Amino acid sequence: MIDETTPTTPQIDTQDSLRDRTKDALADAREAVTEAVNSAIETAKKHPAATAAVAAGAAAAVAGAAYGISKLREKEEAK
Repeated sequence: MIDETTPTTPQIDTQDSLRDRTKDALADAREAVTEAVNSAIETAKKHPAATAAVAAGAAAAVAGAAYGISKLREKEEAK
């Protein structure tokens, strides 16, 4: 009878396989992110006015969200 706490060879192989697949997935993700960042940088250099407009829009959205949250908190505190 095999002791259930003792790892068997198939479990070790499965762990190694999972580890290898995880490393491969991380390498693929790193490569994809690097390509996306490089592409974004190239596009920003080619279209600086559009980049500035997008950045301004994102800043306005964040500011609007922060303002909205502050107003919601004021309402909650008033109750």
